[in-house]
Amino acid sequence: MHKVWLIAKHEYVKIARKRTFLIGTIGFPLFFVAIMALSIIVAVAGTDQRPIGYVDRSGVLSAASMPAENQRGDQLVEIRVYPDEAAAHSALESGQIQAYYVLPKDYRTSHAADLYYWDKSPAESIQSDFSYFLRANLVTALPGAVRQRALDGVELTARSADGRQEISGKSFINLLIPFVLGFFFMITVMGSAGYLLQAVTDEKENRTVEIMTTSVRSEQLIGGKALGLIAVALTQIVILVVVVAIGLAIGARFSDAVREIRIPWPLLLTIALYFVPSYALIAGMMIAVGSAVTEMQQGQQIVGVLNLLFTMPFLLVVVFFIAPNSTLATILTLFPTTSFLTITLRWGMTTIPAWEMIVSWLLLVVSAIVMVWAAARIFRVGMLRYGQRLDFKGMLQAVRVKAQ
Repeated sequence: MHKVWLIAKHEYVKIARKRTFLIGTIGFPLFFVAIMALSIIVAVAGTDQRPIGYVDRSGVLSAASMPAENQRGDQLVEIRVYPDEAAAHSALESGQIQAYYVLPKDYRTSHAADLYYWDKSPAESIQSDFSYFLRANLVTALPGAVRQRALDGVELTARSADGRQEISGKSFINLLIPFVLGFFFMITVMGSAGYLLQAVTDEKENRTVEIMTTSVRSEQLIGGKALGLIAVALTQIVILVVVVAIGLAIGARFSDAVREIRIPWPLLLTIALYFVPSYALIAGMMIAVGSAVTEMQQGQQIVGVLNLLFTMPFLLVVVFFIAPNSTLATILTLFPTTSFLTITLRWGMTTIPAWEMIVSWLLLVVSAIVMVWAAARIFRVGMLRYGQRLDFKGMLQAVRVKAQ
């Protein structure tokens, strides 16, 4: 076991020191932070903070009072009252206010108000402040609990029969999180395939492995390589998750949409359980391909097909929208190469039966172990046949012969 850890450490350090790895691992999160910071700066700087006015022809705001803060806990924009539309329009022309509302005489029945602005509509947050100001003054005569419910407004929540799935207007953005995580996994698979393939083909071409195999068994060598490459992928994920978490924490101070995002801990736990065996399965396949081919270019052609096996659920995402519990969705959940991405995509649209998740995870773990084991056998035979390509039939024969 000590040799396995040494090989894993060597593989990890070798990849982690590469300039491309450093740029991809550190540069991408920094790019994400820069984009978010720029978006916040533009959003804050671009929001007109001038007062907003109103003309009350209905009398509903005759005794209006300014709330201490809005429903987000922030101070409201300054709101000014004008006796008539002429005065409000004059203030708008002179730039004293950025816009003004006119509440008609029949406002109590029509619940419609007119908004006037010069060349640019007030920001959504400004309009939300006036809406909150108006509601706060309309419900002053109601009992405390009723008044608070009226201020909070109506929120429709759809909940599954077992209570495990819940969707509301505020949490709708959380439906996008499984797709984002699934897309990130797809990028990780496609991006890491080159590392996994090159890790074997380079050493095979320069015949380094022939020296290594004199002191370690092929199972130890391949197991250590797979473990090191998994550690590389986990490093990239941890760094990205930390950066995203910091970005969401900062963005929540400036955006209502970001503030409503809730971290789906059950989904993250499920992803953690599925990711390692999924990546081990990928590693085993890539190592087997690298052991069978004679040069990197040959392996890249095969990698494209293998990538499709893992990313296929994204091509069939319409099926999950229409029938997330269909037979096809169940098959993709149970099939080892598509189980991780399928479960991630189905998570936001349905309650996945527990038996499907248990069976799919067990099948995935067994497949990963068998694939890494088979890759070690194929690697040994491929090394002995230096300069000769090992076809699929030869790969199967290598596994059967060594298994006897």
